[in-house]
Amino acid sequence: MRIKKAIIPAAGLGTRFLPATKSQPKEMLPIVDKPCIHYLVEEAVKSGIEEIIIVTGRGKRSIEDYFDHSFELHAHLQKNGKKALLKEIERIENMAKFVYVRQPFPHGDGHAILCAKELVKDEPVAILFGDDIWDSKIPPLAQMLKEYEKFKTPIIAVTKIPLTETEKYGIVETEKNSGKVKSLTEKPSPKKAKSNLAITGKYIITPELLETLASKKVKDRELRLIDGMSEFIKISDINTCLIEGKRFDTGDKLGYLQAVVHFGLKHSELKTPFAKYLKGLDMK
Repeated sequence: MRIKKAIIPAAGLGTRFLPATKSQPKEMLPIVDKPCIHYLVEEAVKSGIEEIIIVTGRGKRSIEDYFDHSFELHAHLQKNGKKALLKEIERIENMAKFVYVRQPFPHGDGHAILCAKELVKDEPVAILFGDDIWDSKIPPLAQMLKEYEKFKTPIIAVTKIPLTETEKYGIVETEKNSGKVKSLTEKPSPKKAKSNLAITGKYIITPELLETLASKKVKDRELRLIDGMSEFIKISDINTCLIEGKRFDTGDKLGYLQAVVHFGLKHSELKTPFAKYLKGLDMK
């Protein structure tokens, strides 16, 4: 079955970016002139996804407004002859079919995914979390879909990190000479980490894995996707996909600023003056 749907969990509180996220969703923080979530939707659409299910929470209405039709904005741009901007706005509104579902309480990323379970039904689905933005020739999800076609199992996107940073990520141990998952550990210390393969917040999950996740009890008021996957590998396979490209962790302040600089230097209008500005900075 071809994967046509993607879930983007976007109900988190964004506490690492307070006070900015007190009144604005973290997913809507701009990287140059596009919000973070726009990059995820583009990645999904370029990978062949047709329907985007966004799991939101209280205070996230601006996400819906961003991908929705704006009559006033259309009329204003048309009246002022801004054809290029109007075309871009129309492209955003027609990127995919958008469906929204609420996560009423912050009970973890696994719970957020289960909020969209009825919309997925018995289909495999892609999961894209908002903190991982990539610049790559082939979209990360497209790379993962290729692996899914090969194995027909759930797929976890991974990247290699320095062992000193394992406490920031979920870590995957794979079988020797294979991408098959052997164990999953949430944020182990460098001494206890079994590998340097970090989960990057992108997954393909099957109906069977979704059922396993649904059978798990909420632990400490949170249900994590990694809990369901740890249980699933006892009865079935999960494979990894080592993503090729440059990754930015936009859930981290430094990673976010690095993404702004990187994509600013690739922006058609800004790259030359921005590069000139950076070269002229006095760092003393």
